[in-house]
Formats: sequence, C-alpha cells, structure tokens
Amino acid sequence: MLKHLKELSELNGVSGDEGRVRDFIIKKVRKHIAELFVDPYGNLIVRKGPEKRPRVMLAAHMDEVGLMINGVDKNGLLKFHAIGIMSNVLMAKRVVIGKDRVLGVMGHKPIHLAKEDELKKTPKTESLFIDIGVSSKEDADKVIQVGDYASFVTEYSENGDMVLGKALDNRVGCFILLQMIKESDLPLYYAFTVQEEVGLRGARIAAHRVKPDIAIAVDTTSSGEWPDEGDAPQYPALGAGAVVTIADRSVICDEKLVSIIRKTAEQKNILYQQKRPMIGGTDAGSMHLAGVGVRSAVISVPARYIHSPLSIASRTDISAAKDLLICSIKNIMGKDKEWV
Repeated sequence: MLKHLKELSELNGVSGDEGRVRDFIIKKVRKHIAELFVDPYGNLIVRKGPEKRPRVMLAAHMDEVGLMINGVDKNGLLKFHAIGIMSNVLMAKRVVIGKDRVLGVMGHKPIHLAKEDELKKTPKTESLFIDIGVSSKEDADKVIQVGDYASFVTEYSENGDMVLGKALDNRVGCFILLQMIKESDLPLYYAFTVQEEVGLRGARIAAHRVKPDIAIAVDTTSSGEWPDEGDAPQYPALGAGAVVTIADRSVICDEKLVSIIRKTAEQKNILYQQKRPMIGGTDAGSMHLAGVGVRSAVISVPARYIHSPLSIASRTDISAAKDLLICSIKNIMGKDKEWV
C-alpha cells in the first residue's frame, strides 16, 4: 500500500472545501520543513531548506471534482451544481454531503417511466437529484444546507501495479510532493493549491506570493488508451512512465525546461512519455502568467477515468514522476545563471 495515498484519496475536498486535505498535509510535513503558511485563499505553501536561486516552486492542487447543493424540492430531493464533472458518470453513485457526512444516492427518473426518446440520450445534470431518504423539504432542511458539498463514496484499493480510488486527480500530485518533502533535501517551495478544477485559481495567487523563477505543475492527466478511429496515437498510457507536457490548452511550456526534463529522463533511464498536445490544462496555466512571467513546465501521472467517481493509476508512473522531478530539479539548479 502506498503510504498516505489511501488517506489522501479518501479525504473529501471538492473545490472550495479543501480544508481536510490541507490539514492532513500540514500534519505530515510540519517537522520536515523550514517554513509553512496558509494564504487567505486557502493555498498551503511550504519551504524546504534555505532560500536559493533559481527559486523553484512545485504545485499540486488539493481539490477534487464533486457537487454543491443548490436547492431542495418539496419532496426532500436535493438539486445540485456539478463541479468539474459530467452527468454521464453520476447516475446511481453514492455520495456524502456536508460536515455531518449525510449519505445520499444520485437519482433519476426510473427507466421504466422514461419515454423512448429519453432512453436514447444521456440525462442532463439538471434532471438528476440526490436522494437522502427523506420525504419532505422540512426533513431535508434539518440535515442539509444550500451550499453544502457532496463527494463520492469510493474506497481506495490496489491491484498489483494499479491503484484505484477517488480524487486521484490530483491527490496523486499531492502524494508525490509529500514524499519529496519527506525524502529530499532540495531547497524548494511546495504549493498545495485550491480551486484548480474551477479555473486554476489558487495557483495564480501562490505564484504571485512566492515569485518563483521556475514553476512546475505536478498533476494527473487523462490516459489516452481508448479505441479511436484512424491512426491516432493512443497516449499517454498507464505503466509507460511520467508524462511530459509540451503544450496544453492552458500553457505552452518553457522550451528549455522541457528539454532538460527530457534529457534528464534519458540520462537517468527514467520512464517517460509525452502528452498529446493541446489537451487539458493544469496549474501551470496560471502560474506562468504571474508577475512578469514564470518559466513553467508540467510533469504528470496518467490516470484512467479522471473527473469521475473512481480513477486508476500506476505505481510505476507515480514513482517515475517523483524520480523525474527530483533529478530534473537538480539539473535545473545546476544551471542557475540561466534562470535569474
């Protein structure tokens, strides 16, 4: 069992409600760091070792996709706003709601009551609801408030090289940073950011505060192992190593950083692969715009079914991403005059 990844996966922390994840990380890193603070927006920023140039910041977002309650009907059924997730993965899933962890199930009109044309379409989010087993709005109001968050009920498990769990996007990144803090003496800033899933918000604030010369987002990325028409390459793939981004929808990564990361992987025989360009986005998309601009890159772990109640990732890829980060940063810091 990967130490701490199980706990991180099973913590609930939908965007805007990352406190439990932040408290867990603080408890685990406090004795290993030189400085720790939480900014007004909720980002956790820690510094390991002395100040050194170039100033390098690694960022992993704490938040996960989920739901926010935005209404209760007369029968006690809860309406919700989806945060970073689509309706096609929601039906019949169990959720827990609010601080009291009220158990509910995602509901929809029963199939035997649906019209024929409705059976051919994926239900819209607005047609779904959460059933907590009450029969009136009055009863629901006793245990639920508008604005409460709902997270999925998913137990973490491992099967050989594969890890399965909720919120691997991006508790895997948090796990890698946590392991680096405990195992490495590299003088770095580590930012555990909030609200990535709703617009890369926390990372922008963290980068403005730290003012790094170099920022690297540590995240998960969607696996590309799906049947496809034509000869489109199916990558990245589980078990093929850490994923290096050239460009996605949020950032074109710094060419020198990408070159160093690739050369490091090849020199150290670290498994790595490339992400298909112009897909997705990470905290690097906001960090590179901070201040007068920040050289930025992304190292990710591929995962199947991200932005759903359960994802699958590979221990091999997680280990490769951590090794690639450590070795690449050593090489980057050895070229200090190029960055400052």
